[in-house]
Amino acid sequence: MRYLPLILLGVLLNAVAQLVLKEGMRRIGYFAFDWGNVLPIGTRILFSPYVMAGLTLYVVSFVVWLLVLSRVQVSFAYPMLSLGYIVNAVAAYYLFQENLSWPRVAGIFVIILGTYLITRS
Repeated sequence: MRYLPLILLGVLLNAVAQLVLKEGMRRIGYFAFDWGNVLPIGTRILFSPYVMAGLTLYVVSFVVWLLVLSRVQVSFAYPMLSLGYIVNAVAAYYLFQENLSWPRVAGIFVIILGTYLITRS
């Protein structure tokens, strides 16, 4: 429990990175995955401030996660990453108007229960 804030920071950074990357790709839009798009789409991705910010957040979250793994058992820390699913599902509902159906909400409660049980062990 002592390192729970560090774990949650890593999870939150990772989740925010995912959301920022989503916004970057939302702005770029749908594209066909073929050789003709490598240069034009690759250039747009490379120069997207959202994609670059998302990648930066991923790097920072990776460094934080290395700190976590140097201090906490992986069998305790790794399941905490599932909290990122909750953050992303709720944030995507508000930011991107993505569907948050009852089965997804039920799944979120299962994740919360499972994470609670892991932190109690």
